[in-house]
Amino acid sequence: MRRLGQHFLQKISATETMINALKIGASEIIIEIGPGLGALTVPLQKECLKKGCTLITIERDSILADQLAAKHPALRVIQGDAVKIIPQILENNQESDFLNSQSSSPKIKIIGNIPYYITGSILRILSNLNPRPEKTVIMIQKEVAERIVAEPPQMNLLAAATQHWATVQILETLSPEDFSPPPKVSSAIISLQAKPRTPLEADQNYYRLIKITFRQPRKTVLNNLKSAFGAENEEKLKKILKTQGLSGLERPQNLNLEILTALSTCVAHMRIIE
Repeated sequence: MRRLGQHFLQKISATETMINALKIGASEIIIEIGPGLGALTVPLQKECLKKGCTLITIERDSILADQLAAKHPALRVIQGDAVKIIPQILENNQESDFLNSQSSSPKIKIIGNIPYYITGSILRILSNLNPRPEKTVIMIQKEVAERIVAEPPQMNLLAAATQHWATVQILETLSPEDFSPPPKVSSAIISLQAKPRTPLEADQNYYRLIKITFRQPRKTVLNNLKSAFGAENEEKLKKILKTQGLSGLERPQNLNLEILTALSTCVAHMRIIE
């Protein structure tokens, strides 16, 4: 059975890795993305009953959602697209009565074996949520996971964007044979621990800066900045780069988070620097 790009997890130890990494606590709200046939859902539900937390599952496949609800009548199953539903739950208060009945301010955690084609969308949604889930443990394509945790000299746009809001760790890698049907790629379980939220304006400045900086990774940092701010600002840009110990000839892949964050603040105020 395969619908909507699903590959169902069969490796029991992988489910244990994911649940243990989530560190479930009392009165928390656990949201599972893509429960599918319930390989992760069943042990997750047992853990939630033991710890006194609440489990919500979001399944896009209507057939699988109906089957899961019929088999586990006490389970809260929402049929639909997680990319749309998670913001509705956490920000638009569609489930506010339900959430408020659980705790005055419950911790939210997310877990799931997500369809790989929505990985980028899920990460963007999580980064924009307010509040963000305290912890997220998801299974994604191994190659993408390796890009997310990259550091200089392999820094990239996805890593810079994700590591800005979360501490990311690869917990385990899986082979295609650990799924049914086997996917064409290897997989990885990653943990994302949310960092304290920075002011909205600082976030916007940072994301703007990294999009400019990594727009053409083979070009130097200075040339990418000049493409966005104009050659007439070259000297001003050089001064900003110098404050971070940079000549401007560096490639984007060599910049770490601290430098990128500092540059985003300086560049945001560049127009008023004399």
